[in-house]
Amino acid sequence: MQHPDLSRRTFLRDTSIAAAATVAGALPSRTPAAVKTPAERQPDAPKILNYNPKMGYRRLGKTNLLISEVSLGGHWRAPWRERTDGWWWGKFANEEVPQDVAKNRTDVVSAAIDAGMNYLDITGAEECLCYGAAMKGRREKMIVGADDSKLCPRRDEYCNVKSQIHNVEECLRHFGTDYLDIWRVQAKMDGTNTDADVEAVIEAFDKLHKQGKARHLGMSSHSRPWAQHVIEKYLQIEMFIFPCTAKTKEKTKPATKDNIEEVDNKYGPDQESVFKSLRDHNVGLITIKPFFGGSLFKSHGKVKMGVGAKEDNDLARLTIQSILNLNDSITSVIPGLSTIYEVENAARASYTRPLGQTAADRQWLDSITEERWAGLPRQYTWLRDWESV
Repeated sequence: MQHPDLSRRTFLRDTSIAAAATVAGALPSRTPAAVKTPAERQPDAPKILNYNPKMGYRRLGKTNLLISEVSLGGHWRAPWRERTDGWWWGKFANEEVPQDVAKNRTDVVSAAIDAGMNYLDITGAEECLCYGAAMKGRREKMIVGADDSKLCPRRDEYCNVKSQIHNVEECLRHFGTDYLDIWRVQAKMDGTNTDADVEAVIEAFDKLHKQGKARHLGMSSHSRPWAQHVIEKYLQIEMFIFPCTAKTKEKTKPATKDNIEEVDNKYGPDQESVFKSLRDHNVGLITIKPFFGGSLFKSHGKVKMGVGAKEDNDLARLTIQSILNLNDSITSVIPGLSTIYEVENAARASYTRPLGQTAADRQWLDSITEERWAGLPRQYTWLRDWESV
């Protein structure tokens, strides 16, 4: 009988060779490029889902999927999602989505499709249920990336092939679909997943891919050194998800205490930018937490189901533009959007981005961002690790 460790090494060697061939074939166009004008966009229009000539689209690394610059994050502010003392959102009784929640998500998804957004990111069972209800009868209108935060490899007991196959199958069941366009695995927030954990995910994906249940593989992490390690070591990873804000800058020099001080970075000093690692390995990037988990806004913690305050709307739009302008490794920003107006406002960040920002707008954005950054809530202070990337 073949030794299990030898079998896994053989599997990873073979899939690494296949992934390397994929990278080699895609490298000539490895850096995603925003389509900035309708004339430039038109040649790719037939390939773009929900194409809107006002929206910018970028290639998501070696997935070769063309993704809208602004897409739909799975989280959103709504009465049933109010935080109290804990972090977990309550389950729906009998896995049934309340009518008001289903209507809200259906309206928001419809507005996103009309605006030219084409990617939907989901990170939990209740989000799968909500968006499954919202997408019923129109599954092909969105590129869907999903994972279940309670079944993902953030818990040691689930860091194995069988559990991760179950993770994806539960996502499919809750959403009501036969496949995920992207299985975007959620790693431990502190970067303590081992290489063996990652390899179990890759092996699970290989099985799921052969069954037609998952088309592309991605990862998300709150740990910058770990993310860079995985991007550089595992060619099977096609896209990554991590935070970027208006404070984020590309690292241009080695880490120091005045630049960014690493804490328990067992992967060694990250002399190079993570953005360079993404470019070198043709890995697409989708960014999260553009608004510091909502704490960028004065209305944070208060549910605004209307148009909201002008300052908040302007901040949202300018922040998204700032992130999109930061680096060509970034494919898309995925804010949580609660209302149709929030969708339209976020989409305008892409629509108007080619016009540039005035000096006054930039100065105002920097001022507000600095003020709110200095007062980050305790649960979001980890974002400071992503200031120099």
